[in-house]
Amino acid sequence: MNPRRVLTALLPGVLLVTAVWVLHREVAAFHWSDVAAGIGSLPGSRLALAVFVTAVNYALLTLYDVLALGYVEQRLPYARVGMASFIAYAFGNNVGVAMLSSASVRYRLYSAWGLSARDITRVAVFCGLTLWLGLLATGGLAFAVTPVEVRGLSLLPVGALRVLGLFLLLLAVGYVGVCARWRQPLTVRGMPVSLPSPRMALAQLAVSGADWLLAALVLFLLLPPEAGVSLPVFIALFMLGQVAGLVSQVPGGLGVFESIILAALSPRIPTPTVLGVLVAYRAIYYLAPFVMASLLLGGNELAHRREQVTRLLKGARSSFGTVVPLVAATGAVLAGTILLFSGATPTEQDRLLVLKRLLPLSLVELSHLLGSLVGVSLLLLGRGLQRRLDAAYVLAMGLLVSGGVLSLVKGIDYEEATLLFALALALGPFREQFYRRTSLFAERFSPPWLMAIAAVVGASVWLGFFSYRHVDYSGDLWWRFTFEGDAPRFLRASVGVVGVVLVYGVARLLAPSSPRLPPPSEAQLARARPLVARSPESTSHLALVGDKTLLFNEKDTAFLMYGVSGRTWVAMGDPVGTQEEGTELAWRFRELVDAHHGWTCFYQVGPSSLPRYLDLGLALLKLGEEATVPLGDFRLDVPERRGLRHAHRKMEKEGLSFEVVPREAVLELLPRLRNISDMWLGEKHTREKGFSLGYFSERYMKEGPVAVVRQQGELLGFANLWAPGTKVELSVDLMRYLPGAPRGAMEYLFTSLMLWGHEQGYQRFNLGMAPFSGFESHSLAPLWHRMGSFVFGHGEHFYNFQGLRQFKEKFHPVWTPRYLAAPGGLALPRVLAGIAALVSRGITGVVTR
Repeated sequence: MNPRRVLTALLPGVLLVTAVWVLHREVAAFHWSDVAAGIGSLPGSRLALAVFVTAVNYALLTLYDVLALGYVEQRLPYARVGMASFIAYAFGNNVGVAMLSSASVRYRLYSAWGLSARDITRVAVFCGLTLWLGLLATGGLAFAVTPVEVRGLSLLPVGALRVLGLFLLLLAVGYVGVCARWRQPLTVRGMPVSLPSPRMALAQLAVSGADWLLAALVLFLLLPPEAGVSLPVFIALFMLGQVAGLVSQVPGGLGVFESIILAALSPRIPTPTVLGVLVAYRAIYYLAPFVMASLLLGGNELAHRREQVTRLLKGARSSFGTVVPLVAATGAVLAGTILLFSGATPTEQDRLLVLKRLLPLSLVELSHLLGSLVGVSLLLLGRGLQRRLDAAYVLAMGLLVSGGVLSLVKGIDYEEATLLFALALALGPFREQFYRRTSLFAERFSPPWLMAIAAVVGASVWLGFFSYRHVDYSGDLWWRFTFEGDAPRFLRASVGVVGVVLVYGVARLLAPSSPRLPPPSEAQLARARPLVARSPESTSHLALVGDKTLLFNEKDTAFLMYGVSGRTWVAMGDPVGTQEEGTELAWRFRELVDAHHGWTCFYQVGPSSLPRYLDLGLALLKLGEEATVPLGDFRLDVPERRGLRHAHRKMEKEGLSFEVVPREAVLELLPRLRNISDMWLGEKHTREKGFSLGYFSERYMKEGPVAVVRQQGELLGFANLWAPGTKVELSVDLMRYLPGAPRGAMEYLFTSLMLWGHEQGYQRFNLGMAPFSGFESHSLAPLWHRMGSFVFGHGEHFYNFQGLRQFKEKFHPVWTPRYLAAPGGLALPRVLAGIAALVSRGITGVVTR
């Protein structure tokens, strides 16, 4: 066996054992609290400056890969190069065996971006060479100019260290000289290797040298003023520790580097202070970048495996979806119980010492109280989660995350924080299981639920009194605020918890009863169909979607459709029927809402019925303008429709064709229509809406004819038609098409539908509403109009307001205003939120697409 290989293999272990022995010798007489005190003594300004220099250093590290890619003559966007470099060096610094760990990261990333294995190997070797080149130059200069001697570790005498420095400098300068003089490729293991140009060699020297100096500066900034070490001397000491750490191949030089720094500084600086500085340095320079790099690498892997992750999540949702509400309810009760019990028991003293140095007392006191309130709130939400309420899901997710953060702040309870975060993470993919829009506060608690909540709250209070039975009660306890004041914190938190339960109970007792509004039955839909068919307004077809409650008059000659969100009762559009019947129904609806202490609203009503809503005592707000195209003389062979004619012919030349499939033939198309709808929703990254729009369901799609567009005979897109028998107004609801459909396909569908409607004798085509369109921006206009005008002009980031108006303008429509009739004043914001929840099919849809 080769002795040199044996020595090479044993060297890292020998260095590590030596380092551990030195560290043990230096710190054996000290407690961790002394080290924590050393960390706490570091000035915040120095910590912030060290973090800033670390960020600059890691930004400089990206130039390693920039130079390496220039050397191998490959070009990539800097964002990718910077990410790969940052992750590679963060892993190399922490994992150890940098050539292996960093090279593995580079191979994983660069290979996905098109680089060959040979080029990636050359990049890794070039970066490793650059790192050592800077070490030779910086360390050589430091050893030659300011050699240091480390107490207790006679590795090299000062004279020998100066000679070593000159030798290292000679190697660095010699490398640049060889690159300048030797321009022929070298042969390494049968492969030609070209040396970098002199300019690139100098760039390697500059970048790597600056890297080592910045790394030393980070630690130097953390040293206390009494260290009495100049920056040049410290750089020499730092380089000595780094050389030993790199030779050892221990991850980050852990232990080896610290032993040298500790031995050199401990005579002048107390050992706990030095240890605190070194711990802070490890956290800032190594650990924090490593955590960020791990998250970046994990995110990149998830992005590359998006399809596999999506399939996995879909499989999990389909397999466990049915039991998720019960598991979520159980988890919420468990999490709430843990938070309450944690708030009733003392904080561990070691963790309390750390909190003292990191956080102000006021924040600890507040987090303790809030943690208990979050706990009782999770208990109250359990019933809503079991009932699949969307509001309960949103609140529970927020409370679980908040509870995890509060657990860390109030006592560094990382165990319970981990449980809360894990539960929130596990519930994340199952949002669709919580689809019911019932008001959370309208949910009735069954006796077992009430008994369970009372038992948990009572047990937490008993546990607190049992834990602090040795504390004598006095009135002063309530107002005692100290880090050691666990008993006063328990008393205040218990009052808060009981207060929340009492307020919730009183509010439930005083709240008006909420009606149960089941979806319309088949019998009710059958009663509505003939009225819809006779209605001059095509939007009356929204009654057949099945997501709104129907209110009929006594003779079944008129109806209105409505939904409820909290106290907001919203009728969709004007009542369907004659003017007199509509007014009668509107008053009946107003009386029904008043009986339940709600707010009466009529959404998207037309101008002809505005006096009716004023008589009801409602305020009017303009929502936008609705576009209708007269079909009596609709033709394409007129000058003003030249653009439509050209676009229509272009689509026909590309093989597009149009057809209206009658109601009785829709059934056999449903599987293909469902597929197109799902692909459209996926491409748009959106979810189904409701209330003022339809959503895809087989029952709804069979209510009427469907217009389809084909390309070369293959189904490309569709739109379901609102085509009343009166042939007054024709319109569409759902309009969906395959990803990659030709640009202009939907314009072709609209144009073809208008031509078809003209042939069938319809009077007009309803293109729908353009929100916030037609608002006045005059300084004397009402505030609502000025806000709407501003949103219309500057809200393109959130919704294509102007683009929608411009698209409809192509058909030269007639614009008619549409209004919201609702209570004004302070109720208006909650009314608008309720309408948004109805349209978005739940509170979660308001904040997501």
